Amino acid sequence: MNKNSVNADEALKISSEISVLTSGISMEPMLREHRDIAVVERVNRKLKKNDVPLYRKAGCSQLVLHRIIKVTDNGYVIRGDNLYRKEYDVKDEDIVGVLKAFYRKGKYYDCAKSKKYHIYIVLNRLGFPFRYFWAIKFKPFLAKIKHLIIK
Repeated sequence: MNKNSVNADEALKISSEISVLTSGISMEPMLREHRDIAVVERVNRKLKKNDVPLYRKAGCSQLVLHRIIKVTDNGYVIRGDNLYRKEYDVKDEDIVGVLKAFYRKGKYYDCAKSKKYHIYIVLNRLGFPFRYFWAIKFKPFLAKIKHLIIK
């Protein structure tokens, strides 16, 4: 993603909107790696909860597209839809653009207007505690039991 990240950063300085092929699994199931296209626009407003900024991770050149889960006085708390670890204090100056829309199987989903997208956000947020419990607590417990049984 680094080569495309640099190009995306530079492209948004020239154009108000760009389309990029997604890379990585952090935003699954919404954005599927190398199959969906994200439409990112230059930021021209204060971002809010549930916006999906394209931002530069602290201390590196990599650009990441993750969801804002909380707005604080110090910046944004951000997490990928398919991740469990939060990123704290992401600043406005780290943000290059914001997800405007995406294409999935050739169909255009506008993040401001799509009812399906807004339903996805609600279901993703409601399901997080269950996914977290399954992935972080219960699944490792099952693996330990399986290891003891097979031993």
